[in-house]
Amino acid sequence: MKKAVTEPANNPQPETEHQKLGQATFAVGIGNFMEWFDFAIYGFFAVIIGQLFFAGDSPAVALLASLAVFAVGFLMRPLGGFILGPIGDKYGRRAALSISVLAMGVSTTLIGFIPTFDAIGIVAPILLVLLRCLQGLSAGGEWTGSAAYLIEGAPKNRRATYASVISATAALATVVGSGFALWLNFILTTEQLLDFGWRIPFWAAGPLALVGLYVRLKLDDTPVFKQIKIARASGTLAAPKTRRNLKAVGLTICFAAVQGLGYYYLATFVVNYLEVTLNIARPSALLLSGIGLLVYMVLCPIAGVISDRFGRRIPNLIGTVGYIVLPIPVFMMMSTGNPILIVFGLILLGCVQCLVSVTTVVMLVELFPASSRATGSAIGFNIALAFIAGPGPYIGAFLALSTGSAIAPAFYQVLVALIALIVLLKWLPESSKQDIFSEDVGWDKKIQKRDAPAEKVTA
Repeated sequence: MKKAVTEPANNPQPETEHQKLGQATFAVGIGNFMEWFDFAIYGFFAVIIGQLFFAGDSPAVALLASLAVFAVGFLMRPLGGFILGPIGDKYGRRAALSISVLAMGVSTTLIGFIPTFDAIGIVAPILLVLLRCLQGLSAGGEWTGSAAYLIEGAPKNRRATYASVISATAALATVVGSGFALWLNFILTTEQLLDFGWRIPFWAAGPLALVGLYVRLKLDDTPVFKQIKIARASGTLAAPKTRRNLKAVGLTICFAAVQGLGYYYLATFVVNYLEVTLNIARPSALLLSGIGLLVYMVLCPIAGVISDRFGRRIPNLIGTVGYIVLPIPVFMMMSTGNPILIVFGLILLGCVQCLVSVTTVVMLVELFPASSRATGSAIGFNIALAFIAGPGPYIGAFLALSTGSAIAPAFYQVLVALIALIVLLKWLPESSKQDIFSEDVGWDKKIQKRDAPAEKVTA
């Protein structure tokens, strides 16, 4: 009888998936939740923070100042990508994620302890800006780091489904932040909110950060990074060629701009828009925006399944077209002040946002060579968020206030999506078949010909 051929005990097959995929998914999800809860609560309390930290009698001017500080955090994101991205490529995805969650927790907690303008004058907004900068540095490595960690160990035919965990937990964090803010509005008086109530969510960041850090430190690194380490140790991995990342970075800037702007309009701008521009009571504004985000969260896994079935390119382009067609009608519906129309409009935006968000997460991994993935994706993603998406809430509020039109904020979304669509229609590839263990960016045939023979990560 013929004996079965077995692999030698000292030559095991390399891992292709996380050994404990469920644990890895939970760890990424809970850490991502904590990061975006911390980052979102600033947006929900932007009106109060504007009143407490910036001098002036006009609530609108104070809101603009507060949202400008919100945008400052985004301007620091590229620097965070430059710092945390190379750490992820050199020392591992887990190391970068652990640093990210710790820095976010510390900076957010400290915001809750800053004295107001009345107490320490100009020092108050300066300290607020500095801590927002630290938040931005942290966020600069979180989204792309989470994407790399989770997808580098996910089943090939279900990458987008697992990517949806990152989009959904970010939305859940914002919903919880919204609910927390709504609860505080119900149990506290206006005087108590201005005195100490707004600080409570920031103080909660400390324990959340410790939980997120503990969970992430318990993780093993990804199968892709393990093979990178082996290849480096054996001398078979050449230094990454920067030109391989340039096209991917440019494409990332385009689709991340649409994704980021859409999310921050839903997550932070809408609640302040409803309150300041439409004069809707704050509890009602929080409730309406929370419902819209909750629906978006539920839609994210569905978008993941769609992307695994039909690829990345088509769902992403459909979502981008949606942001050209829908924002003006949606803002017209919201400008009526009718709660039913407001929720319906937010659901429409959530339908297209889930498509661009989930495909963005998975393409951040599939478009880049393995050994420079964390750096390349972080740079492209954070440039888009820093200079296009992050200032979105400020630009939207400025357009509404300066024009006197409640529909004006939609114009910025339409413009960004239109420009991105022109680029993506021509150059966005279908990346779902990409070998994410490889240095060969197989979706770009021009690069393959230029650099042949392509190196592999595997030793």
